[in-house]
Formats: sequence, structure tokens, C-alpha cells
Amino acid sequence: MRNICVKVSYDGSEFNGFQSQPFGRTVQDELEKAIHRLSGETITIIGSGRTDAGVHALGQVFNFHTNSSIPTERWAIALNTRLPKDIVILEAWDVSLDFHSRRSAKRKTYRYTIDTGKFPNVFGRSYRLHHPMKLDLDAMDEGLSYLVGTHDFTSYTSIHSTKPHHIRTIYEAYFIREDQTIHMVVTGNGFLYNMVRVIMGTLLWVGQGKLKPEDMKRILEGKTRSLAGPTALAHGLMLMDVEYGDEQ
Repeated sequence: MRNICVKVSYDGSEFNGFQSQPFGRTVQDELEKAIHRLSGETITIIGSGRTDAGVHALGQVFNFHTNSSIPTERWAIALNTRLPKDIVILEAWDVSLDFHSRRSAKRKTYRYTIDTGKFPNVFGRSYRLHHPMKLDLDAMDEGLSYLVGTHDFTSYTSIHSTKPHHIRTIYEAYFIREDQTIHMVVTGNGFLYNMVRVIMGTLLWVGQGKLKPEDMKRILEGKTRSLAGPTALAHGLMLMDVEYGDEQ
């Protein structure tokens, strides 16, 4: 028995999220089917976390246990020949039998991207929220800074969250501007259901002048979802990286 860890990227446009669902196409289902075609095994992979329908990933991580004799260095190439074009395995490596891609994760980084151009970029429209109205990026950056640290993020979480508590730590959060494109990059020890998208939706209100930067702190301390702004659309969000320290 071996435990193999895999880094995977995918275009979430046509998926009903990462995790298997009763209905709809999911990344997990496609990966498990590919593994079955390759090794003949029926296994359940363990993802580092869920991504919602329409959310993309550059560096999602999962692991699975296998009795297959296929060399570890062959898994990426072999799986890619059995996967649809919107999923690509980037690398695979051996980990200890007790490694768990979700429980062992130390840091996750998400990026939300906004296109501020007058017209949407036809080649990037599936990965950027088009927002042609002017945004005050300095105000948004100041507002984002209030969320760095360990807090109860109930206000910035979906009311459908099933987690026992909403305390999470954001290690760093900042904006990057590239011409007409704005990226919000957030790294934390974990993220709640819709958390990054609600943060982004609320910061858009700050950028539009509907809220002041310091309102982000007031909303955080209020611990009530109705205080925050809308949930930004899924297609602008991408899981960039999952870090494990020495556990892998």
C-alpha cells in the first residue's frame, strides 16, 4: 500500500465544484474515473478542500492510497492521457501513509481577479470578473488589511456553512494591479464556504465608495453575514497553492 499525493490544475467553468455531488460533473469524479481506468482500482481521493462550482485551481492537491505497482513518476503522464482537457495533473509524489491532504495542509492561497477594462477580454473572460466602473484600489487595499490575523469570519461566510466554528487566520492579503487587471491574493490556514468571494464582494463596495475601508473591520466584528456585501461571482476565483511544510 502506498499513499500518493498529486497536484492538479483545472478549469472550473464546466464543473459543479471539486467534490463529488449527487448531480453534476465534478473534478473528483473525473479523477477517480481516470485512476480506475489506469489501475483498475476503485478508490476515493482526499482533496485538500472543496472549490465551488465555477471556481478554478492552479494548484489543488489530493492524495489517495493505492496497491498499484505503477511507478510514482509515471502517474502524472498516465492520468493526463485519461483525463478531459480541462483537468491537468502537474506532479505526483509519495507521502507517508498517514498524510491527509486536508488535515495536513498548513497554508492555502487564493487569487480573485477583476478585469477593469471598458470591454471584457474575450480570452480571459472565464477567469476574471468584468467590472468596468472605476474602483478605488487604495481604499480596497486598506479595507483588506483589517482582515489579516486570526478572527471569527462569520460575517464573511455563507449562511450555509456547516463548520463548527468560523475562526480562521489570514497570514497575508494584498492587491496586485497589472494594467487593467486587479488581483486580490489571500493566504490563510483555511477558508470557509464562500469566504474569499464574500470578502471580494464586500471590497467591491468599498472600491465603489458604498463602504469605507474601516467598515470591513466593523463588519468582521459584527459576526453577521447580512452586514457584508454580495458574494462575488465564482469564475474570478482560483486556488493557487496549498502548502504542507515538512509533512509531505
